[in-house]
Amino acid sequence: MAAGGGEKVSMCTPAFASRVVQSRWFVVFASIVVMAASGSTYIFALYSKVLRSKLGYNQETLNKLSFFKDLGTNVGVVSGLVQQVAPTWAVLLIGAGMNLAGYLMIYLALTGRTAAPPVWLMCFYICFGANALTFSNTGALVACVKNFPESRGIVIGLLKSFVGLSGAIYTQLYLAIYGDDAASLVLLVAWLPAAFNVFTVYTIRVLPYARRQVAGGEKAYSTPFYHFLYLSVALAAYLLVMIVLQKQVRFSHAAYVVTSTALLVILFSNVGVVVREEYKAVSQLEDSLQHPPAVAVEEPPKPTATQKDADDESSPPLCGGGGMVGCISNMFRPPALGEDYSIMQALVSVEMLVLFVISVFGIGGTLTAIDNMAQIGQSLGYPAKSINTFVSLISIWNYAGRAGAGYISEFLLARYRFPRPLALTAVLLVSCVGHLLIAFGVPRSLYAASVIIGFCFGAQWPLLFAIISEVFGLKYYSSLFNFGSAASPAGAYVLNVIVTGRMYDAEATRQHGGVTAVGDKICKGVVCFKNPFLIITGVTFAGAIVSLVLVWRTRNFYRGDIYAKFKVAPAAAAADGSSSDGGRVEMVQGAEDKSKKKKEAVNEDLY
Repeated sequence: MAAGGGEKVSMCTPAFASRVVQSRWFVVFASIVVMAASGSTYIFALYSKVLRSKLGYNQETLNKLSFFKDLGTNVGVVSGLVQQVAPTWAVLLIGAGMNLAGYLMIYLALTGRTAAPPVWLMCFYICFGANALTFSNTGALVACVKNFPESRGIVIGLLKSFVGLSGAIYTQLYLAIYGDDAASLVLLVAWLPAAFNVFTVYTIRVLPYARRQVAGGEKAYSTPFYHFLYLSVALAAYLLVMIVLQKQVRFSHAAYVVTSTALLVILFSNVGVVVREEYKAVSQLEDSLQHPPAVAVEEPPKPTATQKDADDESSPPLCGGGGMVGCISNMFRPPALGEDYSIMQALVSVEMLVLFVISVFGIGGTLTAIDNMAQIGQSLGYPAKSINTFVSLISIWNYAGRAGAGYISEFLLARYRFPRPLALTAVLLVSCVGHLLIAFGVPRSLYAASVIIGFCFGAQWPLLFAIISEVFGLKYYSSLFNFGSAASPAGAYVLNVIVTGRMYDAEATRQHGGVTAVGDKICKGVVCFKNPFLIITGVTFAGAIVSLVLVWRTRNFYRGDIYAKFKVAPAAAAADGSSSDGGRVEMVQGAEDKSKKKKEAVNEDLY
């Protein structure tokens, strides 16, 4: 089909389909699919009761398993370093294999197909399987942030929001595939993320980035992200409606199949945004070739020494070169905020230390609440169906926190220069309210607590990851954002295992006349979780106070345009006719001749 004469571009050609799959926007779509299956760690509460009853675990042992799950989920240092030296497809395949192996062994133990493993081996299984999610997250998140560096807050919020929804997605899918069988949920967790990783393995990658200005400005460039957001809102609303309906009406297995099919249709409809953007791009290219504009090109400014170092990919990631002496010297001489730090420069900085504290106190506390939600509901006398509702509500509001924190903080930063660290402080303070509702067991307040905890837990992640990318640069982002989240398991271990688990078991033992509470022997009443969550409230408030140090140290950095270097279009065409003194060059003559040749080449490729 000829492209000239104003004829429309055809979307029904192999060339156009290939363009779509190889596009920057398809990387976003594929990453959304991977992220939608990467939140299995947040549904531990749904199958923890089966672990307790079938393997005879007490609450401290459950919380120990939960800690190793969180350890595997958040310590992604290995995946970050692998991403630095290996292609993204290798990172995704490693994650698929680890996920399948780890959770499959847990499923075999739960169903009696293997002998009941010792607790230490179960801890290894769940840590190994959960660590696979760091490979998926690293591969997808880093690729998208590097492909869209000037929209990183929106990108991180969008992708992490689908992680937040994945808990509710898993709940619907396992009811449709396996029925109400919590042990089979573990099997779903084993194969679904692996399948999605394999499905997208060759489409998620970092593409060459050219700084550019888009017709219509930043708003036009970010419009597709808002289309992705609208579809994610539709998916979240659909899941919320299903949660409410399933609480009121008894669904048959066939009904679950129908509703889950609709869920998958909404999820995969994101590919429509990609097709639309590529169709627009091809149409605009055709139009520009038929009506070539006069082009004004300026020689790009010469890079500074710092920028040269940032572009030197041969420098070692840990120290930035210079041998051992140079390494130690460079560690304590970091570049300006926003430039590319080496890994060691970032790790010894005050900013990263504050982020570690926030991760330990803030994320550790909300993780404890999420992992114990089923037991909290049991202790307060809520029915089993309501407890499943709490878990699903956490997933929905986890999504809302991630999406809201990403998009809203980006808007406030662009419009009002509102610093992202201050938004993180506000989230920590709000989460204290949810912890207090659990501590005092206010009647019917667990619904509100699950909403607050889910929202605040979700909001912390995109804020944390965006701050790391903005303060320390993108060169070693795959390693640094994994270091940033690695501290949260420490907080989860202290607050979940040592504080909450032991206090719960002590109270349960007292209630059962001194007999150790294992299996179906549980603690009843507000007193079971009161003291642990008062402690969690205190440390979370302390984390909010410490975060003000980061707000103060970055105040001048966030007052400027932190994305300025990504918005200036380089003079890529200067070689076609620039003057010897590197000044301004007007390239009008011969534009039509060049455009005809380019048009013929494009027509040949597209049609």
